[in-house]
Amino acid sequence: MSTPIGTEHSTERSQDPWTVVNQPGTPSPSRRVVPQGLVDLRGRASRDIKLSYPSNAAVVVAGLPGSGKSTLLRAWSPAATVVDPRATRTAYEARMPDWLPYGVYRPWARLSHMHWIRSEMRLSRPLLIHDCGSRPWMRRWLAHTAHRSRRPLHMVVLDVGPHEALSGQHARRRLASRRVFGVHQRGLSKLLACIAHDGLPTTTGISSMVLLDRSLRDRGAASVQFGHRPGC
Repeated sequence: MSTPIGTEHSTERSQDPWTVVNQPGTPSPSRRVVPQGLVDLRGRASRDIKLSYPSNAAVVVAGLPGSGKSTLLRAWSPAATVVDPRATRTAYEARMPDWLPYGVYRPWARLSHMHWIRSEMRLSRPLLIHDCGSRPWMRRWLAHTAHRSRRPLHMVVLDVGPHEALSGQHARRRLASRRVFGVHQRGLSKLLACIAHDGLPTTTGISSMVLLDRSLRDRGAASVQFGHRPGC
């Protein structure tokens, strides 16, 4: 069984691996979801969803370039500190001459970004991390860094198709090269296929993985909160 990136077919849901609590007193009641293991919310757009994490959680927001990660993080930014590699890239570009290609100093920008993540991990405040999620070595490094900082690591994946992601890049005028986009597409497809077949292994160091589709993203129906106690 495989789940390629961009499909809206859900994995098996014999048992829903999350806790749902109705929130009364609002015009459109939302469900509070406490993610545990694999949480597939694709196709569940009839109600708003509020993802609830511990106050010290680090949450990776992943997806193809152009899938809407930055838009989602802007909406979620009041709840937590956001670490976005574009901020590091912009800072480097401001210091470098215009004629120097970004590829020349990309390794230093990436190291600075990872140093920023490590520094934020050492703090106790909630954290949101922008990452495509397609590179196994980066997922391992994030899990290792979170473990050393005694933080739970979670992941939210925006599962949209490559055509829609490319359209998102054109709309935002931020284009990834064909090679880079292909690398991310293959890596994320492989990850989702493995998760669909085997579930979320504990060896990944990731406490939960939430799958969102474009309908939840477009409606702004998914929000996030931090601060619940484990088991609540």
